[in-house]
Amino acid sequence: MKVYETKDIRNVAVLGHGSAGKTTVVESAAYVTGVISRMGKVTDGTTISDFDKEEQKRTFSISTSVVPIEYEGKKINLLDTPGYFDFVGEAEEAVSAADAAVIVVNGKAGVQVGVQKAWDLCEQNNLPRLFFVTNMDDANANYARVCADLKEAFGTRVVPFQVPIRDGEKFAGFVNVPKMQARRFADNKGAFTDCDIPADVKDLLDETHAQLMEAVAETDEELMERYFMEDEFTPEEIAEALNKAVSAGDVVPVLMGSGLNSYGVSILLHDIDKYFPSPAACKISGVNQKTDETFEADYDESKAPTAKVFKTLIDPFIGKYSFIKVCSGVLKGDSVLYNVNKETEEKVARLYLLRGKEAIEVPELHAGDIGAIAKMLSAGTGDSLASKAEPIAYPKPEISVPYTYQAYRGVNKGDEDKIATSLTKLMEEDLTLKTVNDKENRQLLIYGIGDQQLEVVMSKLEARYKVKAELYKPKVAYRETIRGSVHVQGKHKKQSGGHGQYGDVVMDFEPSGDLDTPYIFEEKIVGGVVPKNYFPAVEKGLQEMVVKGPLAGYPIVGLKASLVFGSYHPVDSSEMAFKLATHLAVKNCFADKNSRPCLLEPIATVKVKVPDKFTGDVMGDMNKRRGRVLGMTPDHKGNQIIEADCPMSELYGYNTDLRSMTGGIGSFTYEFARYEQAPQEIQDKEVAARAAEQDEE
Repeated sequence: MKVYETKDIRNVAVLGHGSAGKTTVVESAAYVTGVISRMGKVTDGTTISDFDKEEQKRTFSISTSVVPIEYEGKKINLLDTPGYFDFVGEAEEAVSAADAAVIVVNGKAGVQVGVQKAWDLCEQNNLPRLFFVTNMDDANANYARVCADLKEAFGTRVVPFQVPIRDGEKFAGFVNVPKMQARRFADNKGAFTDCDIPADVKDLLDETHAQLMEAVAETDEELMERYFMEDEFTPEEIAEALNKAVSAGDVVPVLMGSGLNSYGVSILLHDIDKYFPSPAACKISGVNQKTDETFEADYDESKAPTAKVFKTLIDPFIGKYSFIKVCSGVLKGDSVLYNVNKETEEKVARLYLLRGKEAIEVPELHAGDIGAIAKMLSAGTGDSLASKAEPIAYPKPEISVPYTYQAYRGVNKGDEDKIATSLTKLMEEDLTLKTVNDKENRQLLIYGIGDQQLEVVMSKLEARYKVKAELYKPKVAYRETIRGSVHVQGKHKKQSGGHGQYGDVVMDFEPSGDLDTPYIFEEKIVGGVVPKNYFPAVEKGLQEMVVKGPLAGYPIVGLKASLVFGSYHPVDSSEMAFKLATHLAVKNCFADKNSRPCLLEPIATVKVKVPDKFTGDVMGDMNKRRGRVLGMTPDHKGNQIIEADCPMSELYGYNTDLRSMTGGIGSFTYEFARYEQAPQEIQDKEVAARAAEQDEE
């Protein structure tokens, strides 16, 4: 592939609901432009985009892949993204590198939740976009209904640019509404011939044309005046107005076709070239880390070369590739780049274009282009690359925070290190993954966007890295405390020939009122019944006991302990004896009913964002989870943000349940708030479970 200048590049993220047909549309684009001579199929695992074994096995996209194609003197970088919500981080990375987006809509299924999420992602990143309604060759596809639903969901910015022509139930062609020209498909490469406008589309065409003219009029005051005067616009005026409006995101075209038969895909590529901006028309700025001055890169080829890493691919067979978007200048092979975030320099031997898994070497990449660098040791997703003299840092992509978690362990003993190393590589690829070592509960936790993503991770560990791990339900980080006051003794006495062991403490225990602190220790000894040199041993005994409480083995918090009396032996007493006596005192405290020992459970503050119509279901479900709804706040976009306090133990599996309740559109965040006393039935169940666990051990 030849090197392209900035003005001839288009970077387009392909977004949409899972299984809507995104990968097939991208495959079709590669086919009609001659990149491939035969179209692959998702179901056969033969597409350019879905080259990973997990994708081929599951027949859906899991990671973003780049497919650069050449169309009429332009280079179009298509970023094929996953549609399933668990892999949203991949779509977010793609959008951070794209300058526009195609949102693929299934003509049969209509406006699904993934279409809404794709739109929201474009809104957040101010991307111009268009809709491509695919599967139009299906007899049940309903273009008019889809267009109406898109308008209802996203407003009057949505304007159909085409009207379908059908011969019976067969999708035969379309009418180009801006030009009012009818065309019929001639072959399976999407070629078409001009034809007369059929009479049976006249009514729909007139209605659609009126909507388009209204959209054209709204782009300019002078055109609006002429529109009210019923003055017709020239084709040149229509083209110019739509070019500006679509590029600015003020008009969102709706096109149609069939990825499977390549119908309408060449028109899609034509409109991407015509309406979407090149990087030369886009803005980007970074900050010079030496001077703190803003660097207006703006994809200017004449400035110093800088780039940002927007995605990382680590494959056992093809190696590590850092996907970059050049933000300024012309990046050449055999150069040295400075990683601004890691403060390291790396030699760049070669530059590549990755088309799926195929690496195509290129001598240089111009500003705005997307490419890849192999074997950069320090580079990670979000890092900025520049020169040491001018270290320009660009904003990192905004990636969703993972809230779904499970515990994991190796199936085979001794695999822990291998699992940890393999997960580190997977986390380099996917920023929505993270692992936590929960030492308190002796468990390893893995966090992700959803359960399906975590299952894929376990499958990748086995397929890629030949190591097996399994997921299981994590333990909750409970705490132990007391609610009453007691006066107890702890006496350790042992005689076994020679020196014995003797330690005797009498202590008062009561709640300290501070659940953030394990214990408060005071000594109130009068008369030297326990020598002062044993006081540190008593406190040491407390320190050891609060780590693992007597009730169920959880850490103790909020305990106030006062040493008030005791006794010692001039020969047999020792620090060890007084430490063990303190252990007994704490156990006796928790065994005494007057201390009213209890388990504390972690409480999280949860924020759930759902459309208005689901608020009742979500609040009812939250009550079932022992949650307390604190209030609701509208976001003025048709959604409510429900805030509630909920026990952490009840949030296990919440992501799946929330998606089920809201058709996949609900989302939530949470953060730890405090500890509260667990209900008696929860406490009894946990104490019994811990007792059974200890018996097994």
